[in-house]
Amino acid sequence: MQQQSTRASSTAAPRTGGALRAWRWLVAAAALAAIAAGVLQLERDRSDLVVDTRQVGSQPVTVYRPATAREPAPVVLVAHGFAGSQQLMQPIAITLARNGYAAITFDFPGHGRNADPMRGGLKDEQQSLQTLIASMEEMRTLALELSGGRPYAVLGHSMASDIVVRHAQAHPEVAATVAVSLFAPSITKDSPADSPRNLLVIDGAWEPEFMYTEALRVTASATPGATHGDFAAGTARRATLAPGVEHIGVLYSRHTLAESVAWLDQAFGRAGASAPHAVTSGPWLGLLFAGVVALAWPLSFLLPKVSPASPVDPAPRRPWWRWRGQAPVVVVPALLTPLLLWKLPGEFLPILLGDYLLLHFALYGLLTLAGLRLLREPLPRVAWPALAVAALAASAYALLAMGLPLDRYIFNMQPVEPRLPLIAAMCAGTLPWFLADEWMSRAPRAAPGTYLASKCGFLISLVLAIALNPARLFFLAIIVPAILLLFLVYGLFSRWTFARSAHPAVAAIANALAFAWFVAVVFPLVG
Repeated sequence: MQQQSTRASSTAAPRTGGALRAWRWLVAAAALAAIAAGVLQLERDRSDLVVDTRQVGSQPVTVYRPATAREPAPVVLVAHGFAGSQQLMQPIAITLARNGYAAITFDFPGHGRNADPMRGGLKDEQQSLQTLIASMEEMRTLALELSGGRPYAVLGHSMASDIVVRHAQAHPEVAATVAVSLFAPSITKDSPADSPRNLLVIDGAWEPEFMYTEALRVTASATPGATHGDFAAGTARRATLAPGVEHIGVLYSRHTLAESVAWLDQAFGRAGASAPHAVTSGPWLGLLFAGVVALAWPLSFLLPKVSPASPVDPAPRRPWWRWRGQAPVVVVPALLTPLLLWKLPGEFLPILLGDYLLLHFALYGLLTLAGLRLLREPLPRVAWPALAVAALAASAYALLAMGLPLDRYIFNMQPVEPRLPLIAAMCAGTLPWFLADEWMSRAPRAAPGTYLASKCGFLISLVLAIALNPARLFFLAIIVPAILLLFLVYGLFSRWTFARSAHPAVAAIANALAFAWFVAVVFPLVG
């Protein structure tokens, strides 16, 4: 009987291994197909356009134009928002170009690949405002050059909505203004009816209600979605909501794209299509990144084993609710970190809010590491050469597989020279936290749900920090959803990495580098 049982177990293992290999190949094939389909469609959207890149002063510029235009197309200056870059405005620029416009996107100072800092930062709002306005003045010269001196239009998102409105108020040759997620203190009750000329305001339906209230105020609209005023006189006004989207999704909404084209067609007196061609990049971006995430699972099996085999820990999992459980290790750092950093002076790094994030990650991580030491949580043994190889491979995938499509289609991910030392500085903050997080979450005796609780604790801690110092940290609220999304994606990467390498340091190093890179490259560079 014992001999039969041994034979059964020995034959079951190869079958299980064979099934697993089959699943790995199937997932890899499906992931590669999703990536290919997403890339092909996203590239097809721009295939019949002329895309021209150039440099205007310090500003990297991209011009999207229809390839078959027989005369100079009407020009639209398209400006991105805070911590954005010209890649974020591609759906609008490509849609405009496919409908007969020349769309100009660019990187404001301190953003994207513009190496000049945004002078003033949050300390001197007037100086930062003047820096952005001066940037628009440089782009005006290009817009007039491309339009042959004829009127042009401006379109801006979030931070840039205020900038394009001020620009249009100062230059009567701006025929129309499209402001997405608008705030416009320069429009008052005493502003002339055509200041700025022909204003369309678009907000996402899921954005805060005060933003739509602002849209109704500046357009003097009593009825949402109604157009009033006269295009010929420059007094046309309209406020509208893009359904089912928030602050970033509004840029990808078909409603936003169609409304923008229709409004500009009326302002320029063009006979536009009854249904303007709007690119649908959102679903294809989703397919592309789903493929990138899924591909990480079969590739994780190529990682070497980092932790040598060790006896199974016989101790039971730690309960959350006891003093020697893991709840205090999550809760105490989450509460102490924002309190300890509340009055600490910042702005020691030339990157807006990056200095605070560095301190928050570092202090939170050190407090968590101290708690784990008190719990005497053991770390697995390490094979150092294998750790180096696994960490390098995992980091390369975390940065390149995610970073290249992000840089092509959503955000700039290429660091200009002044940002390179900032990546190393940010790693000094992110590494302690990710080491503590992976150590606590992957420990043999970790309480169920520790990984989720640890991430929630960090996000709650950031929200508390914003609440304690809203004047300084308000813009952090914009990126909290982005951090949540990164936690979900890189959480899957770390789970698969640990399952193969059997050591938490591999995913910790890769995730710490990826987050440090994201913050150091995306957040504005300030003077």
